[in-house]
Amino acid sequence: MTNKKKVYTITAALPYANGPLHVGHIAGCFLPADIYHRYLKLKCEDAIFICGSDEHGVPVTIRAAKEGTTPQAIVDKYHTMMKNAFEKFGINFSFYGRTSAAYHHSNAQHFFETLYTNSKFEEETTQQFFDTEANQFLADRYITGTCPKCSNPNAYGDQCERCGSTLNPTDLISPKSTLSGGKPEMRETKNWYLPLNKYQTQLENYINSHLKDWKVNVYGQCSSWLKDGLNARAMTRDLDWGVKLSPIVKDAEGKVMYVWFDAPLGYISNTKEYIEDSWEKYWIEDNHTDQKLIHFIGKDNIVFHCIIFPAMLMAYNNTGGKQYILPENVPANEFLNLEGEKISTSRNWAVWLHEYLEDFPNRNDELRYYLTAIAPESKDSDFTWSGYQLAVNSELVAVLGNFVNRVIVLTHKFFEGKVPSKNIYGELENKLFENLYNKSKTIDEYLSKYKFRDALGELMDLYRAGNKYFADTEPWHLIKTNKEQTETVLNAALVYCYNLGILSQAFLPETAKNIFNLYNTSPLETDFNTIINGNHVALETSHEIGQAVHLFKNIEDIEIQKQIDKLKNNPANTVQTETNLKPLKDMITFDDFAKIDLRVATILEAEKVPNSDKLLKLTLETGIDKRIVVSGIAEYYKPEDIIGKQVSLVANLAPRKMRGIESQGMILMAKDSEGNLHFVSPTNTINTGADIT
Repeated sequence: MTNKKKVYTITAALPYANGPLHVGHIAGCFLPADIYHRYLKLKCEDAIFICGSDEHGVPVTIRAAKEGTTPQAIVDKYHTMMKNAFEKFGINFSFYGRTSAAYHHSNAQHFFETLYTNSKFEEETTQQFFDTEANQFLADRYITGTCPKCSNPNAYGDQCERCGSTLNPTDLISPKSTLSGGKPEMRETKNWYLPLNKYQTQLENYINSHLKDWKVNVYGQCSSWLKDGLNARAMTRDLDWGVKLSPIVKDAEGKVMYVWFDAPLGYISNTKEYIEDSWEKYWIEDNHTDQKLIHFIGKDNIVFHCIIFPAMLMAYNNTGGKQYILPENVPANEFLNLEGEKISTSRNWAVWLHEYLEDFPNRNDELRYYLTAIAPESKDSDFTWSGYQLAVNSELVAVLGNFVNRVIVLTHKFFEGKVPSKNIYGELENKLFENLYNKSKTIDEYLSKYKFRDALGELMDLYRAGNKYFADTEPWHLIKTNKEQTETVLNAALVYCYNLGILSQAFLPETAKNIFNLYNTSPLETDFNTIINGNHVALETSHEIGQAVHLFKNIEDIEIQKQIDKLKNNPANTVQTETNLKPLKDMITFDDFAKIDLRVATILEAEKVPNSDKLLKLTLETGIDKRIVVSGIAEYYKPEDIIGKQVSLVANLAPRKMRGIESQGMILMAKDSEGNLHFVSPTNTINTGADIT
């Protein structure tokens, strides 16, 4: 094995193309994956970095419905936005694709067909939730209810975002349709299931083989799933948006692949699209190659990448054809919070990547540095704007930037901007470079084990050591008494600084480029290996150094306050998700309000509307007439319990038909923090028909 050439396939979780990227996404998987890929390339390893937009998730269809457009329009918009933001920020993918592309549909269909024709699926006709008002089966994310494990009342049909539990829709307590708000009914439908239970032993052996090299949270979550026992999981859904099944699959009309079946296959599809002739080198077992597949993800995707996707690959491998490799490691991160609260896209409580790039132009590395320094590698961490400011000002400016600037300025001041003679390094210089060799080995070890936060800390210690070297040697004083010794000090400082630039490339690529530009040179492909192998890259005497420029500048208080104000003053952030309050609607005039005829009415009769779990047919006494009003309150009130109840009625609302019944008006309801409806009624019984003013 040790003599085999290593080949690395690095993937980052495919982001849903239903919204922009925020710092939680970047810290969670994209930045660590980028650092690791850059690190491997610095080590001259054969490595590719594959990603792309996940465009078939139900969140995409939900967003399309909310915005009154098509799923394709949504994914086109956000795929472009995300791709541009990644490129501008410097996430250096080898290839960034999309799952709506024809090449992916073809690849996913071929994979599914292979399993289908080799009887790897189990066909099951089951009872699935169906929304009678929307007239469609409900995908997992179209169903919400109470989580059976943590009692979160807003859990989804596939996952609880509060406790992280993976769920089935039928696990939910009091399930509701997100399309109509009504209680869905169960109807028969046929889908194709992957029998995960058949791969239980194989998966256990696979997971247990990584006890020592996988993160504790990853191994623990997988072990918990396996301990509970695996069950068959549907790999198809009743939807019209997604990868359609092949015509060879019988009774497949109206079916698409489950998003967690097609999305991980996107890694393979995008690799094929990137290097069609040699993609197998990175995915198909080869006796002559040591292949390593590394998935960078957030903790909410662990089960899908460590159990479901490997089970899919195991099933394919059992068909007798090509043998796919399994993930070597899945270094999942925890979550990044923002100013002490969970990032919330619905509340706009987020630092959006594209907005950061606009507000802080040419400051990519500042964000890379801070997100790496607070990376949620083993537990949730917190992004604060004050922390960002402190990291930039007290570390990047005062430590890294200060050292580089002093080296260049003093070289120009004392030696006309040219590398002075080395002479003989003394005890301080030897100690400086010995520290460089030792810490570079530690950086290499940390990076190889996905400990990017620790590795960055070691790098910054090297920059601090550079500042200490200047403090110990004081070349600004030494030049007055010993020019030859000053030459040695500046030679050592210049060489040391250049070598730190080489080590900085994976973490701070723009900063490293700027350092090399100052030196009027660029590193060789093997220079990183030179340093971690216990040597350093020397500079030729008299080599000309460019004029000093500040690599970083302080972040001012006013800039930070602007960002905090943007967060706290955004109208969406007055919406507390715990209370379900909606933002205020647009202003109206008194004349607009005066057109509404509000009256107190009394409910005389109430009955359920046939074939609806949501609607009640109410007969109201208005003091002027008796009328029928249809109201969506059946989930909250029994008909017999509200007879005689006084309610607030919009009496002059134009009639409209609902389920064939003409509704003449609308009663007013209030929704509490749990989503329950309550009548808006007089506190005391008054005469029916009284004006509400």
